[in-house]
Amino acid sequence: MHATADASGPHSPSDNHLIAAIPAAERAPIAGLMERVSMRLGEALYEPGTRMRHAYFPTTAVVSLHHVTASGDCAEAAGVGREGMVGITLFTGGASTPSSAVVHTAGWGYRLDGVSLARAFECQGGMRRVLLRYTQALITQVAQTAACYRHHTIEQQLSRWLLSTVERLPAGELVMTQELVAGLLGVRRESITQAASALQAGGYIRYRRGHITVLDAIGLQDRACECHIVVKTELRRLLSSGV
Repeated sequence: MHATADASGPHSPSDNHLIAAIPAAERAPIAGLMERVSMRLGEALYEPGTRMRHAYFPTTAVVSLHHVTASGDCAEAAGVGREGMVGITLFTGGASTPSSAVVHTAGWGYRLDGVSLARAFECQGGMRRVLLRYTQALITQVAQTAACYRHHTIEQQLSRWLLSTVERLPAGELVMTQELVAGLLGVRRESITQAASALQAGGYIRYRRGHITVLDAIGLQDRACECHIVVKTELRRLLSSGV
């Protein structure tokens, strides 16, 4: 991973909604310490048990937080895009975590070294409140995802995952194979193929050569379970509260 120039237009750390929610007086010094980075598909930001050194604030990339079993099976516990950050362990007191963080949609983001993040968390009250509220929202997402895996159909899970992912992207299209989606949801590829075919037949999505386009987000919401709305509402409530 490295910082590179980009010709797509102006950009700033405030393109990440979590950074934008920090009071301006506290945001400016932190933004000056951030490094813009290219986040590549399949890139591991951290592995289970390894010491974290940076926090990541995606702007156009999307990261999957998932757990891997001893047999090699895995499932996504939460997704992180421009609404949040990767690396809450850096300010909650742990140096590592049993989970992994892997980029599943390539794009851009900003990173901040862990020492600077921890120092700002301790010294800046506004930033601390924003990060703690995001942590609560992330816990809600993890818990809701666990319930979703247990109680909802594959089609509902796929619809929920597509909606949450597309809302994190500048455009309504994902470059994603069904095999990768199956791995993230912890199900067989055949189950994803069946569910995606049903959604495409209904006109909700279009799938072609690894590209998934959401055509009818409102209709897809009706096909999804309540989990998407629960997580989205909680995040909006927490980050829109005064700091």
